[in-house]
Amino acid sequence: MATITQRETDEIEAANASDRTPVVFIHGLWLLPSSWGPWRELFEQEGYATVAPSWPDDPETVEQARANPQVFAKKTIRELSDHVAGVIAKLKRKPAVVGHSFGGLLAQISAGRGLSATTVAIDAAPFRGVLPLPISSLRSTMPALGNPANRNRAVTLTFDQFRYGWANALTDDEARRLYDTYHVAAPGAPLFEAATANLNPWTEDKVDTSNPERGPLLLISGAADHTVPFAIMNASYKRQRHNPGVTEIVEVPNRGHSLTIDSGWREVADKALAFVKRFV
Repeated sequence: MATITQRETDEIEAANASDRTPVVFIHGLWLLPSSWGPWRELFEQEGYATVAPSWPDDPETVEQARANPQVFAKKTIRELSDHVAGVIAKLKRKPAVVGHSFGGLLAQISAGRGLSATTVAIDAAPFRGVLPLPISSLRSTMPALGNPANRNRAVTLTFDQFRYGWANALTDDEARRLYDTYHVAAPGAPLFEAATANLNPWTEDKVDTSNPERGPLLLISGAADHTVPFAIMNASYKRQRHNPGVTEIVEVPNRGHSLTIDSGWREVADKALAFVKRFV
């Protein structure tokens, strides 16, 4: 398991000292923990303590990340999920967990391990047993999956690739602003693991959907998402709904994969916040 950074340690200690319920925010591919800034401010205003774990070796800033993109290479789902579990283990109170994209997958893995009090997974990457593979999803992931060597590399999206996979529901100006503000390289390995999960019985891209300690789960899907279309999220819901915990899914109209960072983020954050408030 990767070493917990000083920033993570400071956030954990602050959350424990506050005696507030912690909310753990998990980012996905091509973003950094700093992308959760507005969400954290909102949840803290509502009385929660927030923690945003890094992925192992994440630089602290976008500028640092762009200067050394290969630092992201070779990170696996097991490494990522174990690091998140290590951060959660240091919290005094069981947290709510909110994740986007591959962070949404990691949030569900954490829930399946019984680590979260309640969980929100937004446009979450699929896990073993989730079968739909829409054409738009294939096209969105092709920048990584199109070259087998990318499994051990870090992959940076061009603006046009970002525009299709993330910002298809936005204006050109907003798409460019998000790309310039947030986009960083990402490891190819998790995408290859997800692509082969249904063929590999030993895959780490799996979620324990039956654990009675999973707790309440909300799945949020952007209706216009090219990267994780509703078909994938609905299939995830169908796998999760047999759990004894509350399981709900909501589709947000006219929203793409950028829905946590674009100008409409508050609509999505309010849905997540309302769900968390129901249970913690």
